[in-house]
Amino acid sequence: MPFRYFVKQLLLPPGLLLLLLALAWWWRRSRPKLAAVCFALGFGGFWLMSLPIFVQWSAALLEREPPLALSEWATLAQHADAIVVLGSGRERGDSAWGADQPTGVGLERQRYAARLAKASGLPILTSGGLHYGTPPTEAQLMADSLRDDFGVSVRWQEGRSRTTWENAQFSAQVLLPVGVKRVVLVTHAWHMPRAAWSFRKAGFEVVPAPTGFLGTDNARPLGGWLPEFKSIWQSGQMMNEAVGQVGYSLFYR
Repeated sequence: MPFRYFVKQLLLPPGLLLLLLALAWWWRRSRPKLAAVCFALGFGGFWLMSLPIFVQWSAALLEREPPLALSEWATLAQHADAIVVLGSGRERGDSAWGADQPTGVGLERQRYAARLAKASGLPILTSGGLHYGTPPTEAQLMADSLRDDFGVSVRWQEGRSRTTWENAQFSAQVLLPVGVKRVVLVTHAWHMPRAAWSFRKAGFEVVPAPTGFLGTDNARPLGGWLPEFKSIWQSGQMMNEAVGQVGYSLFYR
């Protein structure tokens, strides 16, 4: 897992862009033309990733599942047996809480899942394994937060998965034996196509419930053409997801 993480961070932006800038500095005297190309690609890549409009365009390509209509929330139990909410990492050792906490992205998913559960009465499964090799699992962190922060109890926890594919496979081992085959799947809109595909491959009927859409009007000054630091992280998420979709289509058939 550490090696996989290292390779992923090195080969995808912004790690790749930092590598290009480092090569530009290293070759600045011995290979000035090549150094100039590396600098242009590295700097240009960072500039592009920093634009909210680039995030908006990228997300619009990935966010292929429409949002659930508010009128559908109360009737979800007619179409599904449970809600599955996918984790997204953790904040390690937050001093304010004295313990690890779900990420902001994870809290967005939890809030949406809690609203859907309260409206529909459907039970929830949280899915996410260990990070840093130490407990509690991500599923446990989400279950605790859903109970304490949103007033919703979690019926099942899947605490072994490290990837979206494993989210689906291990959730199937928990839910299918108890007769749960139709699930409302909660994750971010840009992640939903890969997540829904993985859960269908695992044997589920999926009702997509995407949240956190980024492919809409960004409402930023100058239409999103001014650089923002937050956009670099969001662009990295979009690129990671695009690579993930290609990789899953090749390796998981």
